[in-house]
Amino acid sequence: MEELSAIVLAAGEGKRMRSNQPKVLHQVCGKALVEWVCDAAFEAGIQKCITVVGHKAEEVMAYMGQKVQFALQKEQLGTGHAVMQAQPLIKDAQGYVIILCGDTPLIKGSTVKKALDYHISSGNAATVITTELEDATGYGRIIRDASGQVKKIVEHRDTNEQEKAVREINSGIYCFTVKHLLDALNQLNNHNSQGEYYLTDTIEILIAEQFKVGALKIDDSTELLGINNRIQLSQAEAIMQKNIVNKHMENGVTIMAPATTLIHSNVEIGGDTIIYPGCIIEGDTKIQENCMIGPNSRIINSIVEDNVEIQYSVVVDSYVGRDTHIGPFAYLRPGSKIGKEVKIGDFVEVKNAVIGDKSKVSHLTYIGDAEVGKNVNMGCGTVVVNYDGQKKHKTIIGDNAFVGCNTNLVSPVVVNENAYIAAGSTITDEVPKDSLAIARQRQIIKQDWVKKRRGLND
Repeated sequence: MEELSAIVLAAGEGKRMRSNQPKVLHQVCGKALVEWVCDAAFEAGIQKCITVVGHKAEEVMAYMGQKVQFALQKEQLGTGHAVMQAQPLIKDAQGYVIILCGDTPLIKGSTVKKALDYHISSGNAATVITTELEDATGYGRIIRDASGQVKKIVEHRDTNEQEKAVREINSGIYCFTVKHLLDALNQLNNHNSQGEYYLTDTIEILIAEQFKVGALKIDDSTELLGINNRIQLSQAEAIMQKNIVNKHMENGVTIMAPATTLIHSNVEIGGDTIIYPGCIIEGDTKIQENCMIGPNSRIINSIVEDNVEIQYSVVVDSYVGRDTHIGPFAYLRPGSKIGKEVKIGDFVEVKNAVIGDKSKVSHLTYIGDAEVGKNVNMGCGTVVVNYDGQKKHKTIIGDNAFVGCNTNLVSPVVVNENAYIAAGSTITDEVPKDSLAIARQRQIIKQDWVKKRRGLND
């Protein structure tokens, strides 16, 4: 069986990004540029994806992990030199290879597959992916012969007047039959003003040897947008966001203001959910059906079940059960698990805690490192005092408990089921089942105290 491989060029420094981070690790819609490219290759049916790394190689390798194989380009001596570093990984392959740029995140898997299918069915030694631009200034031009085969690729600086008028440009993405690529690489040299090995020279070599070189022209030139600076990064983000938002709307999600909404690529949203303006939904978040995500909410790596309403709130690494209301201005921190039909109200913060079904935490409350049972009422201003200055401790509150306003629960402490805690109490000991705990001094009234203090007379 003939093998399909990909070589992704990701060794460059990307100086114009003006960043300490490798260019290919900058993100678009929650994924690194190079990850988008590799995912497109896998989507196209690629069996082996080789990523050529160089500048800050360790960071790129750590990010991509075992998803791909790596080839190291210690010195950046041109695109041809980069591909040479992958030779040992494809030298025994009997099949085809597509060479992709690690900074083109908009390339689609369907386009990669189309290019490989065209290359194979045409019997080409090499195939160039091309597109037409209104203004092709700065791009290499594709010059075809009368039969439509590629005659040559001419860099912009070397074009004559007739060639300058050509609008079909070289994308820098190529398909090769492996044996022809290896033969051409063995003939590359760096006899040019830059002293570099150019991948485009392999095309010239194959044409000179009268092998068949074709070109596949795609209509959507945005797929070939390379990222060289922050402006282009923002352009790619805008294009990708539009694609993602449109996909969700086609699937039955209402997004009221797409231009103000940011949704990452891995996010799943169920039908009849409404996303209000200004929302940010990131990571591997899953939102089920009939939810309402109110304005300016942010949800990261969380699961939100059916019929949930979230208003002006932040939810991070958490779970929210169905028919629950969150916010406004609530903060669910990592490890929060909120049950069904729960009320988490305004200015409530929950961290690494379980809140049982039908419980209410209506306002101005902090619950950290706790287990709160079902049908519990947490009064306004309640604080789970979980930190002793060195360690975090756990509080457990049983089903049907009632915690009065302005209560401090000093962890570790247990409040058993059906217990009541009087408002203003500081609880340090276990509260038995069906009991009332009062932990405050009895109120004392001192008549005329103010007048005496100020020396006033009647």
